[in-house]
Amino acid sequence: MMHSNVSLFINSTIHPFTLTIIYQRLNTDHPRTFKFQLETSLSLSLSLSLSLSLSLMASIPSTPLLANELDIVIPTISNLDFLEMWRPFFQPYHLIIVQDGDPTKTIRVPEGFDYELHNRNHVESLLGKRASCISFKDSACRCYGFLVSKKKYIYTIDDDCFVAKNPTGEDINALEQHIKNLLTPSTPHFFNTLYDPYRDGADFVRGYPFSLREGVPTAVSHGLWLNIPDYDAPTQLVKPHERNTRYVDAVMTVPKGTLFPMCGMNLAFDRELVGPAMYFGLMGHGQPIGRYDDMWAGWCVKVICDHLNLGVKTGLPYIWHSKASNPFVNLKKEYKGIFWQEEIIPFFQSVVLPKECTTVQKCYLALAEKVKEKLGSVDPYFAKLAEGMTTWIEAWDAHNPSSDATGSLANGLAKVNLGK
Repeated sequence: MMHSNVSLFINSTIHPFTLTIIYQRLNTDHPRTFKFQLETSLSLSLSLSLSLSLSLMASIPSTPLLANELDIVIPTISNLDFLEMWRPFFQPYHLIIVQDGDPTKTIRVPEGFDYELHNRNHVESLLGKRASCISFKDSACRCYGFLVSKKKYIYTIDDDCFVAKNPTGEDINALEQHIKNLLTPSTPHFFNTLYDPYRDGADFVRGYPFSLREGVPTAVSHGLWLNIPDYDAPTQLVKPHERNTRYVDAVMTVPKGTLFPMCGMNLAFDRELVGPAMYFGLMGHGQPIGRYDDMWAGWCVKVICDHLNLGVKTGLPYIWHSKASNPFVNLKKEYKGIFWQEEIIPFFQSVVLPKECTTVQKCYLALAEKVKEKLGSVDPYFAKLAEGMTTWIEAWDAHNPSSDATGSLANGLAKVNLGK
């Protein structure tokens, strides 16, 4: 009886590791019956402990990064069946769906997602006369989602973009990589030949100035695409079968003073740092140009980031771009832009913002004035675009009254451990 009571006590109150020690000590000093009871108790305790541990592990969900601080913005004219593929990665986040085109059309969203859906009627109801700054029948309408979001971070993706695989065949969690990019600093003032020094397995190389190793806050993370490359219409026409199969495992900072062609189909940014600059311009219906919305935003935001000492990263993550758009339709949208960009690029390369421009809003309004002044002679469209830029800032401030676009440097100035 004593041995049974001891066995019950041991089994119910003592950690399995302690049981092992007890067993070792009592192995030679107790009757065979007690050794058997103790051995049985040990086995049962270990089994129960393992079962309990596995149960607890299963009941405690892993917390996605920034689940309560990030919105996913998706412009669309179609049902969002593509979300099924993204469910493991997107379901914990809030979606802002901006429906372009006919507002009476029903857009089907798979069950289980937390989302809000806005159409043109909502845009006009919320913004009134200022709704003129939001493009119609063009993916540039996505910036309306940036405006109405109340989260610190934004990830925007097109509905023809699917989950890509890395060279080992694993699904790429694009959103997670974007977050890692945003939460670690950028290095725009000096190029590191091992690319992003804040990634696991990398660091600053010999000769990199120690005074610059703190980096600057990252405002933009620009991802890339496998399969269908983001080509302009002329390149599409001469390379109709070309596909991007090169997976380059690299993230790098776009150097200060260097522009880049930003693509909006796989893009994340810190809304508090540069949200007011993420205006995708006047494109699509009623405008003489299309397919330059994301590039216009990229040129504006890069100039402002350089001025405010913020960083832009490009490279990982990849998504799978599933379909090529019609190159003849694209050429009709792009042909003026193809000529105009030869004037636009030198403008952005040479523009200097006044020192008193200390917020994104001030920078953007100053840039709008310079667009009207310097590019208005290229085509009257640019005077209209400059007016749209000003209206956009008015709308932003009206619906984000406490916005201080340079007041939060949350990604810090040191290497952050974000896991693998």
